[in-house]
Amino acid sequence: MPAETHTHHAPLDREAVLAVVRDQLGMILEIDPASVLEGDSLTADLHADSIALIELVEALEEEYSERTAGFEIDSEDLDELQTVRDAVDYVLSRLG
Repeated sequence: MPAETHTHHAPLDREAVLAVVRDQLGMILEIDPASVLEGDSLTADLHADSIALIELVEALEEEYSERTAGFEIDSEDLDELQTVRDAVDYVLSRLG
C-alpha cells in the first residue's frame, strides 16, 4: 500500500492559519497574539530576529505536518516571508 501523504482534517481557511501564526508569534516573541496584524512586517514591526523566524518555521512545520506528511518550509523560501500575510499565504499554498 502506498504511504498516505494526507491525513483527514477539515479544510483550512485563511483565518484558521492566521490564528495559528499569531499564536505562535505571540509565544515566540512574548507578545499579545491579538496585537499581531496580518500586514505586520516580521522584522520591522514585530522585531523578530533570525532565531525567532526559525522558531516560527519549526512551529508551523510541527503544526501542519499532521495535516500533510512532510510539510516543511524550504530554507530558500525563508527570504520570501517578510510579513505575517506572507507566512499565512505560504502555509495555505503548501497545504493546497
